[in-house]
Order: sequence, then structure tokens, then C-alpha cells
Amino acid sequence: MHAIGEASRRSGVGIETIRYYERAGIVGRPGRSPAGRRLYSDAEIGRLRFVRKGRDLGFPIADVRALVALAGGGGVSCTIAAGIGAAHLLAVRQKIDELERLRGALEGLIESCGSDHNTCPLLAALVAG
Repeated sequence: MHAIGEASRRSGVGIETIRYYERAGIVGRPGRSPAGRRLYSDAEIGRLRFVRKGRDLGFPIADVRALVALAGGGGVSCTIAAGIGAAHLLAVRQKIDELERLRGALEGLIESCGSDHNTCPLLAALVAG
């Protein structure tokens, strides 16, 4: 059994984030020492790693919660997990498209700043709102 600091170090999840995940029900509440300190098993640290990896991939908290439930359910349904992954991939692609549009708009504004203008086109675009 490991104290929260060690669980944080081994899982790569910050102490306050671990506490948040517990409050949000993403991971279960660990056992306690006689002094009331949280104690984490290796399995609980593994679950924290699982959550961290899901968050690193950009999965929203609700999806991570669902994936945790699937992984711990014994009868893991790859079809459901794949559906969650496919929905997230679609969202990522949409974000990439939006970022590409933003990049193009910014490139155009920055390039127009190189011209000799009385007013800065970038600042004028921001002021125009």
C-alpha cells in the first residue's frame, strides 16, 4: 500500500487531481491508514495511470469514466470502447479543421501587417470584433 504522494509519483497524476478524480467518482476511494491517510494499492495506481493515459489522449472526463467502467467490468466490450474512441476521433478531426481555419486567418492577418498601412490590419481586425 502506498501513500498519496507515492501514488502520484507512480501514476504521473498530481495529488490534487487524484483527489478530484475520487470526488468525481472516476476512481474509487482508497482505503485509509489508522491515521486516516489515503493508501493506494498497485491496482488503484494502475487505474490512475489508465485515467491519465485517457486524459493524455484528450478524452473528456465522462468518456474516461465510461472507459474505466468498461475496463473494470470483466466482460470488456471492445465495440463500446471503439465507439467512444471513434466519437472522440471525430471531435479531434473537427478541432483540427477549426485550427487549420484559424491558422489561415492568422497567417493572412500577419502577412498583411508587412504592408505599409496607416493602421495595423491585425489590430483593426481585433478591434472590429
